[in-house]
Amino acid sequence: MNLMIVEDEVRLRTSLVNNIPWEDNGIEVTGQAASGTEALFLFERKKPDIVLLDVQMPEMDGLTLARKLREKDAFVKMIILSGHDNFGFAQKAIEAGVSQYLLKPAGDGEILEAVLSAAEQLRQELERWHSQAELQEKWSEHLPQLQSAFFQNLIGGKYALWEIRKISRDYLLDLDESMQYAVAVADVDPLATGEPRYKSGDMPLLRFSLQCVAREFLQPHSCWVNTDASGYTLMLFAMPAADSPNDVMLRVHAAVVKLLSQAKECLKVTCSAGISGGTGGLTEISKLYAQAYQALQDRIVYGSDIAVPYRDKPAAGTSVPLSPGLEKTLEIALETGDEDKAMTTLAELWDQAMEGTETAAGMHEALMYWTSLMIRLIHKQGWSVQDVVKEDYPYYRDVTLLSTKQQIRAWLERSVLHYSAYLQEQRKTTSHGVVKTILSMVEKEIDSDITLHSVADRLYVNSSYLSRLFKQETGVAFSTYVLERKMDRAKAALLEGAKVYDAARLVGYRDVSYFTKVFRKYWGVTPGEMKP
Repeated sequence: MNLMIVEDEVRLRTSLVNNIPWEDNGIEVTGQAASGTEALFLFERKKPDIVLLDVQMPEMDGLTLARKLREKDAFVKMIILSGHDNFGFAQKAIEAGVSQYLLKPAGDGEILEAVLSAAEQLRQELERWHSQAELQEKWSEHLPQLQSAFFQNLIGGKYALWEIRKISRDYLLDLDESMQYAVAVADVDPLATGEPRYKSGDMPLLRFSLQCVAREFLQPHSCWVNTDASGYTLMLFAMPAADSPNDVMLRVHAAVVKLLSQAKECLKVTCSAGISGGTGGLTEISKLYAQAYQALQDRIVYGSDIAVPYRDKPAAGTSVPLSPGLEKTLEIALETGDEDKAMTTLAELWDQAMEGTETAAGMHEALMYWTSLMIRLIHKQGWSVQDVVKEDYPYYRDVTLLSTKQQIRAWLERSVLHYSAYLQEQRKTTSHGVVKTILSMVEKEIDSDITLHSVADRLYVNSSYLSRLFKQETGVAFSTYVLERKMDRAKAALLEGAKVYDAARLVGYRDVSYFTKVFRKYWGVTPGEMKP
């Protein structure tokens, strides 16, 4: 829980911040203010869970501040420190939303107990807030994304039958095991040169529009509409098992052809579709999708504005099986730095693309596939292929240097490792720059009260991220590092003959007694005992 302390008296505020073991009890002091106006400003930036505030303050009294804070955050817990032992005053505080009312002088233990009690109250309120109604509302908000992820996994063949039954039911799809299914995949055709209405950058919008047209038009046809990993419109048709598969496919073809016609009228561009070669059960949907996807690729042969049915082709031994889902998985794993996942996905892609490729022509086709895939993934990051793959670059320039499957497999695995290492280098470069800036700020502003939160605000990042980054790069916590630098600087000044007061000011301590306490705890002697 985060705590903000509002107290105009400097010594008392310093005592409240430093003399109570907040961190040991799971409380983090994220802000301290000397007036109500400053507290309102900090409240907007820090969003504390609990506010400990004085009543008598300049510019704005504590009760007015409490009312304003309650208007901004209905959940914030407020504890008042007051010298008024008056029932009427306490009643006004309760009406303002104050949860506890402590009389000065309250001891550290009493204050800590009040804050911990407020924290527990807040936890209980938040748990009640997560009632079934709110969870149901959030479930409904996220349901389309969950359904989309389900279809992506379904066409990727990642579910067993019992998983399809359960997850589809949970996601309000309820795919019926007794039905027969067919799959179609549609996409906007490549824009013609000189197309006056749209540019190449409009393709994502056009694809989304196609999906909307499909949802609207195909709803009466017992059809689920979604997108696949390539951004194509995925259509899953469900028909009664008693119907003839041939009749079902005729109805699917008619629906898809009419969809393409409707999309052409609405979008003023042509679209094409691929249709599975037949129907199947729930566990065959991934196979049907692969057929539809492959059929769509044949538009390069037949031209645009066409619905292409899948047809078995004689095995030529040179084609590479397409797996857009696995390619997307590999891309995500590489971009997120998940090296293990990238290697696992590469192995799956290898099994699909290379196993069974025994002819020279087939090997060459597969090599072109792998080369283009890796170059595309590298260029997507804006990197140079040569910078990323280093000593393996000659193989990208001349793939004939790779003469066996074993060589190709090793080259691909090295390419993944090169990508992962280069990604880490780029991240470290950025991290080193941030930490270097922080170290410079500490050295330049050692005479001020520099905190993790103030530095985070100035760098426009959150304090949790900055704390973890700093410790990861330096090996010590930010507060520990600042304390070490301040104590080293103070010791050096005292050994040079500086007075205790001057040494304290030099390292940002305005309260000499508090500086003496910290110095003695760190060095084991008081500042006055540190002689030249």
